[in-house]
Amino acid sequence: MNALEQLLDYPLGDTMPGQGQTLEVAPGVRWIRMALPFALDHINLWLLRDEIDGRPGWTVVDCCISRDEAKAQWQQVFETQLEDLPILRVIVTHMHPDHIGLAYWLCERWNAPLWISATDFNASRLASQSTTGFGGEHAADFFASHGLTDPDSVEKIRARTNYYPGMVPDVPRTFRRMQDGDIIRIGGQGWRCISGYGHAPEHISLHCEALKVLISGDMMLPRISTNVSVYDVEPESNPLKAFLDSIDKFAPLAQDTLTLPSHGKPFRGLHERIRQLHEHHRDRLAEVVRACAQSPQSAADILPVMFKRKLDLHQTTFAMGESIAHLHALWFGGRLRRRLGDDGIYRFAPA
Repeated sequence: MNALEQLLDYPLGDTMPGQGQTLEVAPGVRWIRMALPFALDHINLWLLRDEIDGRPGWTVVDCCISRDEAKAQWQQVFETQLEDLPILRVIVTHMHPDHIGLAYWLCERWNAPLWISATDFNASRLASQSTTGFGGEHAADFFASHGLTDPDSVEKIRARTNYYPGMVPDVPRTFRRMQDGDIIRIGGQGWRCISGYGHAPEHISLHCEALKVLISGDMMLPRISTNVSVYDVEPESNPLKAFLDSIDKFAPLAQDTLTLPSHGKPFRGLHERIRQLHEHHRDRLAEVVRACAQSPQSAADILPVMFKRKLDLHQTTFAMGESIAHLHALWFGGRLRRRLGDDGIYRFAPA
């Protein structure tokens, strides 16, 4: 546990649900933990006791990527954890593959509706049918314009044309829209939708005031900082400002709120974690400013400044998105200026 984590409270300690099992973390709220084949090796999913139109059952929050191992884990949950009750609806916090990948399968398996923001529904439909934002020619050209020009990386990104569809092969054809401020009745309790930006197009977290529980999705993680990236589909965006503004929306919640993150363990200390994330990004921005003051920097130049460890290609593409996001925050804020060089690469220097 690092020093920052020691300032948070993990009420369950090291207790976690076993494979295909659930663990109750609040009345009617159960934790499922599924494996992922990445450096970030798990995702937390949530099973909420529910009743819709007089029919008892469960609401699922998030789904895991589409792969046989995840389906097998879900099958264990169906057989041992549902108390012979059906899944009544599938809520997806946002469109990233580990959250929506199996939504099509769960919705079809249980004839259950998908609940998601309209923005992320349409973004996932588009991405599952194309290479938009996650690989292919356009993504390779975008990263090259920010300095990632070594032929091996460019070729691998260009060839990665099935990244999103490989994990999200399909998306349900219909959905129920969730919007900021909506109150969803789940198991007799009201859960308020809180929109968040910067990580996904329109991420929805869920807060139950009566239970003092926040299902934070990826907007509030205890151990790592949420990925905040600029993508080729929106090449001049300012996602870092959007993210920091969004997490401040959690500040009015009760001090003892139990936060249920998509990665890591349930924790208390929400206000402290908001402070930590602001401080983390303030420090990274200061590092970027210092580097740019020494000489004009591309996003690729900034990678070793922001990321001290060795990165594989999968991690490098996320890191590039984050590097551009920090440069853009300073550019939009008037602290840096941007210039396109004769070599076709954007570099940033003090304004």
